[in-house]
Amino acid sequence: MKNLRLISRVIVGLIFMFSGFVKGVDPLGSAYKYHDYFVAFHLDFLSPFVLYLGILLCVLEFMIGLALVTGVKMRLATILVTIFMVFFTILTFILALTNPVSDCGCFGDALILTNWETFFKNIIIMIFVIIIIVGRKKFKNKLPQASEFSILLIGVIVILFVNIYSYRHLPLIDFLPWKKGNVIAEKVLPTPEKSEVFLIYKNTETGKDVEYTSKTLPYQDTVLMAKLAFKEQKKKITQEYKEAPIHDFIITSDSGADMTQQFIQNPGFQFLLIAHDLRKADQDIFEKINPFTAECKQKNISFVILTGSSFDVVRVFKAQTHTSIDFYTVDETALKSVVRSNPGLVLLHNGVVIDKWHYNDFPAFEKVEKKYLKP
Repeated sequence: MKNLRLISRVIVGLIFMFSGFVKGVDPLGSAYKYHDYFVAFHLDFLSPFVLYLGILLCVLEFMIGLALVTGVKMRLATILVTIFMVFFTILTFILALTNPVSDCGCFGDALILTNWETFFKNIIIMIFVIIIIVGRKKFKNKLPQASEFSILLIGVIVILFVNIYSYRHLPLIDFLPWKKGNVIAEKVLPTPEKSEVFLIYKNTETGKDVEYTSKTLPYQDTVLMAKLAFKEQKKKITQEYKEAPIHDFIITSDSGADMTQQFIQNPGFQFLLIAHDLRKADQDIFEKINPFTAECKQKNISFVILTGSSFDVVRVFKAQTHTSIDFYTVDETALKSVVRSNPGLVLLHNGVVIDKWHYNDFPAFEKVEKKYLKP
């Protein structure tokens, strides 16, 4: 029984630490998810606090997990983990029934679960939590109070650092589909249907049907061709059409033209400045962006801005920032999954994500050129 209590404590603790950490490396992602929840439950008045709430819950989760794994402050940890699990098990059951938000976000973007998967996951965790509750009086910790406090303090410092760094720069670990090295062209562009035309001939000598394509037809063999009688023509699909995994990422121009393929499959280098909401974007960064784009133009490198804002907002923004960069629109939610920065910079090459930058780390053109652009 002692080993079962230990295993239960460590398993639940590690799950909580993992959940807190993956939320901590992407605090904006957690904020977006909480915003979706508040909208779904008509609690929009809480939306201004989603970032702070996300960080608070992330820190709380991580610290509960740390306390369980290390065995410190077990009485408090048991109370908190019980409250936490009872509340979220009930909540996820409601979410599974109503499905207002498809992904619970309990493990951030590191592990996507449906609401029913999340509910059953919580039921399993509750079994271990019950074992912890039943054996709570038998957990013994011989560490002095100062050591327990030090362990928890270090934990708070670590998880707060992870949150603050990932918010002010980019996530320490990128779980997004647009992470460096991903062939993003395969994710945002549909797989086209491919087909081939076959010519069916009957061999009058053998009586058998033979299939040819326009390339394999033996038209130079006059003897064989004399024996062949054309029957029909058939079209065979060699590659089925498939929707893009990220089906809501469509780059649209002011005239309504679809520019997605032109920019995503650009065989050269392609800079995308992502500003999902221009009204909230840091305008001061354009003091660096404008000369950067001038260098790109001089070297014939494409640089465009993708935004979730309307073109009316774009025209006002261009006047305020004195920029002549070309703007295109994309669904705002889709842009939030590209880079956790408003604005943020992405470099593509032949449909592959080469690098990403937060606006606090906007690079000098010379550094990017030296690292990536020079052959």
